[in-house]
Amino acid sequence: MAGGTAVQVNPAELTEIVESVFQTMLNLEAERCPAPWYSSGDRLTAFVHLLGGWNGAVLLECSRGQACRFAGRFVSAETPRSVDDVVRAVLAELANMIGGNLKCVIAPGIHLSMPSVVDGDDYSLLVCGAKLQEQLAFECSEGLFWVTVMTQS
Repeated sequence: MAGGTAVQVNPAELTEIVESVFQTMLNLEAERCPAPWYSSGDRLTAFVHLLGGWNGAVLLECSRGQACRFAGRFVSAETPRSVDDVVRAVLAELANMIGGNLKCVIAPGIHLSMPSVVDGDDYSLLVCGAKLQEQLAFECSEGLFWVTVMTQS
């Protein structure tokens, strides 16, 4: 792998990280489930790139309504009625927390990019030169969401 070492993301560690972030930050019990990923026009994707001893990206995907409910919980306020900058910032911060915790178990010397959020009715996201390493579905009282780890070769 250019600029990094070959590392396998442990699904159990990733699951523990996601469950911990959602419990701590949103007071939500998130559990891994076997639901397959599917394309949807009603989705937001937040992601961070990890660079250093290992190169890749962590993506957090959920519905627009879920993102609004996550934001309301995160800031302890009424649920926003539509996606706004606060909703995007909260989803970005959740992806950042997952990526930050994951970097600690992957390899030393990894740095995170600033988080980004993609939203719209119809979009596709390409992480150039990356391949899917792990994609896990989670379920909480707010519905299904996915966490994906891409590795860059």
